[in-house]
Amino acid sequence: MTFQIIFTCIVFLSTMLVIFWRPKGINEAWPAAVGAVLIIVTGIVSRVDLLDIFDKIGGASVTIISTIVMAVILESFGFFHWAAIKLAAFSKQSGYRLYWNIQLLCFLMTLLFNNDGSILITTPILLLLLKNLQLKTEQQIPYLLSGALIATASSAPIGVSNIVNLIALKIVDMSLWMHTAMMFVPATIGLIFMSTLMFYVVRKKLPQTLPDIVSIENVFEKKFFKKLQRKKIFNNEKTRTIFMLKILFFVFFMRCMLFVASYINVPVEIVAVLGSVALLIWRWIQLGISPWDILRKTPWNILVFAFSMYVIIYGLHNVGLTELLVSWSEPIVNQGLLSASLLMGGVVSLLSNIFNNHPALMIGTITLTEMGIDPITLKTIYLANIIGSDIGSLLLPIGTLASLIWFHILRKHRIEITWRDYMNVSFKVIPLTTLVTLILLYFWIQLVFN
Repeated sequence: MTFQIIFTCIVFLSTMLVIFWRPKGINEAWPAAVGAVLIIVTGIVSRVDLLDIFDKIGGASVTIISTIVMAVILESFGFFHWAAIKLAAFSKQSGYRLYWNIQLLCFLMTLLFNNDGSILITTPILLLLLKNLQLKTEQQIPYLLSGALIATASSAPIGVSNIVNLIALKIVDMSLWMHTAMMFVPATIGLIFMSTLMFYVVRKKLPQTLPDIVSIENVFEKKFFKKLQRKKIFNNEKTRTIFMLKILFFVFFMRCMLFVASYINVPVEIVAVLGSVALLIWRWIQLGISPWDILRKTPWNILVFAFSMYVIIYGLHNVGLTELLVSWSEPIVNQGLLSASLLMGGVVSLLSNIFNNHPALMIGTITLTEMGIDPITLKTIYLANIIGSDIGSLLLPIGTLASLIWFHILRKHRIEITWRDYMNVSFKVIPLTTLVTLILLYFWIQLVFN
């Protein structure tokens, strides 16, 4: 057993080191997959364990991939260009108004899709907009950074906005609608607090006035309008807007259906897949684009990453890590719900910033299920872990997969944001936001569920 403990810890630490280092830009799924194979080959995770892992992550993975497919389809319709035009128009040449419009856009995209999908959608929109506004790099950074932080943190209010949240829900046997009922209000108020605090941190770097912008409209016309004029979809600005709003309404409707499915005990992944298929067929009819391009554009590596990381975490569980954590955590939990929530949320925040929030939340959730505590206490502390995983993890750039994806997109577009730039904002915003949201969660639970 001593060999298995040492071996599993070495595999875990080595995997996380390669993920953070990413030599030659290697995708994070590859080191995770290698680590998982080593754990399986040595027998630390058995075949029975693998079946349990498939059961826990299967539905969550399918749901997340389905929502990312919807994000890819939006790009085919020219949504990025349209959204950039609307952001510029609604901001009315005010740099401060643009900040709040970006915050709202990123929040809504995460609710409609998920945090990874939101990063994939909003980052290209902002890069397109800021480039055409001809802002200096130091003026672009506050918009890009604050947008990424709020997009990633916005996965806290509803469980379906983050793959690791969905996996953890399965572990604690908590429905999607119950998660939302207990979490949406405190987490959303916490996000409003976070956006306000960020504004005061970055406002001196924001331009007060913005130049007028027409080049994005010209790009849109060249890329989409002429090609689709014969189909009478984008004949003018009005029909373009109506078409985009129809798509967004459909996505919103399917999002609501996920909660209905959860309430009536229908697997949410079935609804998610049906929504993606319907949107693919709609695109095929309207644009004549075959659905097969989705196979190439969908980031399947997310499935490999999620499965592989869970295998490694299961290995740590099997060699006794969770037993050790239970012995450390039980005295904390027994001190009362508020102190337990604050301390467990803080621990998961710390672990997330060291090891990434995927393994941190999985370890924290499995540990909770081993304590034998009552259902309301279990669910409340689990939600505190979610706050630590989704918000507290943003203290460092390596805390979430979404942050790693965001940095990768920026590098592809030759936008250099340093760790110092990131931490100049995150260290002033994230700890206080995490604390405030944890306290709000406690009082909301006491008010509504006790």
